[in-house]
Amino acid sequence: MATAEQIKALLRSHADRDDQRFYSTALQVAAQEARQGHHKLAGDIKTMVEKSQKPASLGLATPKPTPLLQQPKGDLKGLLELTHSPIRSNELVLTGEVQERLDQVLLEQRQKDKLAQFGLFPRRKLLFTGSPGSGKTMSASVLATELKLPLYTIVLDSLITRFMGETAAKLRLVFDQIKQTRAVYLFDEFDAIGTQRGAQNDVGEIRRVLNSFLLFVEQDDSESIIVAATNHPELLDKALYRRFDDIIRFEKPGKQQVRKLVENRLALFDASSLAWDEITAATEGLSAAELTRASEDAAKDAVLHQESRVTTSLIIKAIERRHAGKK
Repeated sequence: MATAEQIKALLRSHADRDDQRFYSTALQVAAQEARQGHHKLAGDIKTMVEKSQKPASLGLATPKPTPLLQQPKGDLKGLLELTHSPIRSNELVLTGEVQERLDQVLLEQRQKDKLAQFGLFPRRKLLFTGSPGSGKTMSASVLATELKLPLYTIVLDSLITRFMGETAAKLRLVFDQIKQTRAVYLFDEFDAIGTQRGAQNDVGEIRRVLNSFLLFVEQDDSESIIVAATNHPELLDKALYRRFDDIIRFEKPGKQQVRKLVENRLALFDASSLAWDEITAATEGLSAAELTRASEDAAKDAVLHQESRVTTSLIIKAIERRHAGKK
């Protein structure tokens, strides 16, 4: 029968409304039952999982794609990219302050009509700063998923290099789209156009792009959410900061986040004997993304070589490989 850890994983995924993790755990239980010779029970579980994954069995209509959910065409092709990677808020592990700030954005967006009754407007122009792998891009995806909006990423390389001399005009097209189609728009690696004016490596075209962006973002009164993300906030022009409704700094995971990240990735394994102090100490300097990959590496090693048992040494070994890869 199911182990205690599998039962807890099922309950956690159900509470988090994480269907994918729930079904994955259920299939793990079915596989275990089959190994123990309980083939009928294993088959029943597998059949129930497959049936439950069909929208019709839940009494739900299959969602129809909306006209907005399509890759941009015409002049916008290559400038905007529709991202198909829905991420729920419970899939992200962030520091308490960052999570609270994102929750506040979601609350204000969901209650924007209530705010409007008092002449107030929800936060929707956001600047995310922090080191690579700290969750900035995933957070933009969470905003889109939770608010049931498309997520468009602005391809800055195309904006700047392919349309040199026409960049301001192309940027206007992007902001016209922002006004016409409510969505989450992500300017990733924003320092590519947000560099301080007058800097030693200042390029005239980039300065004009920045001036255009400042004008467009200040004039924008749409209902879309604009997210600018950068790994190098120190490079940004100071005039940018007052154009954003909120500036959220993403940090590398602390002790609590380290444990939660590892536990999330090892939900199907017995983690009761892990030495968390040793693991936490070994992760110093790693981003959330790097720690997640290290946990997945340890899980694979456990399945392939350790009879599905994850040990502290396996996790630390995987973490050390991630440290070595950064040198």
